[in-house]
Amino acid sequence: MLSLAKDNKLGIFALGAMVVGSMIGGGAFALPADMAKGADAGAILIGWLITGIGMIALALVYQTLSLRKPELSGGIYSYAKAGFGDYVGFISAWGYWFSGLLGNVSYAVMLFGALGYFFPIFGSGNNIVSIICASALIWGLQILILRGVKEAAFINVLTTIAKLVPIFLFIIVCIVFFKVDTFSFDIWGAATPTLGGVVDQVKSTMLVTLWVFIGIEGAVVFSGRARNKQDVGKATVIGLIGTLLIYVLISVLSLGVMTQGELAQQATPSMAYVLEALVGEVGAAIINAGLVVSLFGALLGWSLLSAEVPFVAAKDGVFPKMFAKENKNGAPIVSLTITNILVQISLLLTLFASSTYQALYSIASSAILVPYLLSALYGLKLAITKETYDVNPQGHTKDLFLGTLSTIYATWLVYAAGLQYLLLITILYAVGVIVFVKAKKEKEQKIFKEYEAVLALLFVVFGVVALGLMSTGSLG
Repeated sequence: MLSLAKDNKLGIFALGAMVVGSMIGGGAFALPADMAKGADAGAILIGWLITGIGMIALALVYQTLSLRKPELSGGIYSYAKAGFGDYVGFISAWGYWFSGLLGNVSYAVMLFGALGYFFPIFGSGNNIVSIICASALIWGLQILILRGVKEAAFINVLTTIAKLVPIFLFIIVCIVFFKVDTFSFDIWGAATPTLGGVVDQVKSTMLVTLWVFIGIEGAVVFSGRARNKQDVGKATVIGLIGTLLIYVLISVLSLGVMTQGELAQQATPSMAYVLEALVGEVGAAIINAGLVVSLFGALLGWSLLSAEVPFVAAKDGVFPKMFAKENKNGAPIVSLTITNILVQISLLLTLFASSTYQALYSIASSAILVPYLLSALYGLKLAITKETYDVNPQGHTKDLFLGTLSTIYATWLVYAAGLQYLLLITILYAVGVIVFVKAKKEKEQKIFKEYEAVLALLFVVFGVVALGLMSTGSLG
């Protein structure tokens, strides 16, 4: 299934590993405490139910789009462009790119922080030694990817399998030690007033689940490199359902071996300390080792994703043409190099100005939700306009329902990320206007349509306002 054929294409197993590997990073290993800090068992179950419905709807929309629009090889970016024009497509690609590259900075810092469990010289992952080693790792991964995207994807498959081993071990041990009385004790958190009511608790859990599913589009981004276009949708749905099951088991089973109050007090990564309480120090060592592998895999996966989107966008003419350059192995050499230069700069910010980095990361983390919303809207648009359904009318009612549901959910995700971050995002898109203008001039095309010009102007205006508020400490 891994298939190393000479066609340099990715099979369903590699695509599925891209989905699982990009979603399961460091967040999974912190889920027990992160979920318990704001909710007890009953609310957590409701939160997962709502999240599961929303994310599965989005995954099914991606599956539908991959089947109905197989020619859109850029996936999450291409859907926004096809549905709403070049500039909106650029917005999707630009936000996704920055989200990915700054996410890689956080993965690098967390990775060496996890190594600090075994080698104290790394500290919390943001000292000089850690930044030097993280920089070497980033550029080492660049060399690996430049040897060929498929070869790097194969390594991602191996790291995905390796990271799942300690997670499955944790789940098995928790099943063995699970106590119904512990799980059902104060199941709605009534004895802990600080948690608030059930609605507040559910909202708290969903703010955690908001981020752990980032990466659901892993296969979609690489649809242009898929051996079989139908595998893209299958890999997305299978990867999402598998990851959802893993997340639910981690958070729910933990509440059967420790009470909500006990879990909430566990340090990060809380999974390690839960297992340590059950089987001793070897448990914490196994989980921390798994965390290192997981973060390495996430770093590799997101290096691939971050470079691919501007590469595809440049081939379409909405990013500067230099981003479209490939090496002899078909790897996006310029896009990857520029991405890693920005990662390197951001790594240095974590050493000298962590607060500035945190602000940038908060902006980019929120920006990645915009491409999800645009994808959902495009799925809904296809169903409403019945484009492609005149040829293949099967499933129209279902697709209309899924498009509506995923759009509502994606809209809520953007809102739940925080209204202040919606304003901060405009800074990111205001800077992007310059890049888009450059790309259009290179193609000697009209830069903006009327509605695009209005949108770009709004980004610039609100971006300047946001910068002003940041400088006075009133925002972020």
